[in-house]
Amino acid sequence: MGVISPERLAAGRDLTEPRLSPSGTHIVFAVTGAGDPHLAVVPVDGGPERRLTTSPVPRPGRGSGGGCFDWTPTGDAVVYLAAGGEIWRQPFPGGEPRRIGVVEAQESVSGVAVSPDGHHVLVVADTERVVGVHMVTGAQHRIDDGRHDFVIDARWSSDQTAVVWQAWSVPAMPWDGSVAMIARIDPATTAVLDREQRTPTASLQQPRLDALGRMWCVEDASGWLNLTCDSVAVLAENHEHAGPTWGPGQRSYDVRVDDAGDAEVAIARNEAGFGRLVFVARDGAITELGRGVHAQITLGAETVVALRSGARTPTQIVAYDRGTLERRVLAVGPVSGWENEPALVEPSLIEVTARDGATVHARLYQAPASTGRLIVWVHGGPTDQWTVDFRPRFAMWLERGYDIVVPDHRGSTGHGRAYQQAMNGRWGDLDVADTADVVAHLHASGPWTPATTVAMGSSAGGFTVLWLGARHPDRLAAVVALYPVTDLVDLRRRSHRFERHSTDTLVAPLDSAQDLLVARSLGSAVPALTGVPLLVLHGDQDPVVPVEQSRDLVAAVNAAGGSVVYHEYPDEGHGFRRIENQIDEARRVAAFCESVLSASR
Repeated sequence: MGVISPERLAAGRDLTEPRLSPSGTHIVFAVTGAGDPHLAVVPVDGGPERRLTTSPVPRPGRGSGGGCFDWTPTGDAVVYLAAGGEIWRQPFPGGEPRRIGVVEAQESVSGVAVSPDGHHVLVVADTERVVGVHMVTGAQHRIDDGRHDFVIDARWSSDQTAVVWQAWSVPAMPWDGSVAMIARIDPATTAVLDREQRTPTASLQQPRLDALGRMWCVEDASGWLNLTCDSVAVLAENHEHAGPTWGPGQRSYDVRVDDAGDAEVAIARNEAGFGRLVFVARDGAITELGRGVHAQITLGAETVVALRSGARTPTQIVAYDRGTLERRVLAVGPVSGWENEPALVEPSLIEVTARDGATVHARLYQAPASTGRLIVWVHGGPTDQWTVDFRPRFAMWLERGYDIVVPDHRGSTGHGRAYQQAMNGRWGDLDVADTADVVAHLHASGPWTPATTVAMGSSAGGFTVLWLGARHPDRLAAVVALYPVTDLVDLRRRSHRFERHSTDTLVAPLDSAQDLLVARSLGSAVPALTGVPLLVLHGDQDPVVPVEQSRDLVAAVNAAGGSVVYHEYPDEGHGFRRIENQIDEARRVAAFCESVLSASR
């Protein structure tokens, strides 16, 4: 097979938000990356995929997130979000859509949830207001009381007597400390009668209320993100049942409760980055439905539907038969051919003893025909994790003989609350040290050397690898940083609202410790960065990390005698969305790495 091209990487489509119809017969899901975004429908037993929406186009989420649409309780329509906060009702199985109304917002509207009686819909505006909208008149009223800086994922109770949502306030990020807010409502009018706050000892997400008033959520009061019912773990274990709340619409579990109050649940489990979908019956018996990273779970009476992928599994929408455990693949995102691609390999888990004695986790992907070259690829966030899901970009490098290590430095998710919280106050310090220790371990135990090692990262990962290059230039041949954080003071002042206060916890508050933020910024490392070749790419419309951060750092390093290759993409935000830019980025990074490593031989 020939070399995997950048064009092949960018081809295909993204699938997200599969939702089983109330009747259990069809699945509607969102499609992006192949022309205009749209909602598609496929029979749950298999059959032709059909396009459901035409115009206006929906605004889908990405990856494991969502909240773009919801079914009506009778299954005769889906209600979805379009541009500008518009809410539309699309008949099923087809017909002309009807505009319900528009919710004003500065940035975004998310989290569609149709009421059990089908007369109202909930949305969240600007992650700060829970809004109820009447499905016929379009009349709107606010349901939250504004006591929290952020709200997300509002849901109706199953008997329509309450609305529940996740909330938090700065300086906390949602994984630092979240609460559940409950508004008791008049089921007929949805007028708010009173509000209650339920506060765990740590953080929670995805709260839901059943007809008995019990609250289901994923919380980490035990030290691990486990699914609970009224704070009692459904499955208490040292595995996590959700990822961090980086956006709306994560559905890592689903629950069905019978008239007696007995429940059954499906849970997407994270096992040190690997995934598994499990089913917990009413009697507590646990059944494995399938391996792989699962998301967007819907638990039906006969079927469990999910988004699924893995290291060798292209992203797909699947349905598990609850009786036979048979898995049916109903839709696939990437182009044909990835299913048998030899460059897609399963990683191995490695554990490294850090310099302070702690255990640091990582996953190592080894090329089928390794050349001894190594990419140290650091995830963004920094509170995040790259699970073992479908990553065609990895395949491009693995086919070329590069091995890839993905460090989960402390501060990463997937290893319990203590591990994730350990980096607070130490961003730009502990993440760099842990990554350096992983690199040193591999250099001591394998065929890799500093002359054959490249560090890559984007956003917060770019911040980490740039500091790695500054502090440990003797361990690297080059650094590739995509839209990297470089100036923490500027980040605190100008980043988008969701993350603007993150440095207060990850480093220190600006008003009391500006000197520390300056010291942890890359401007203080300019002389050291002259010791390693750098490639920096950035979009000029980035709302998260202002492009001036890269411009200023590149100018300073080059002026100091360093070697920086820099390219800027016009009209691009945080992460490159345009296919032509994705192709160009892959080409530039490949050419840079080949040039640097060839010169170092």
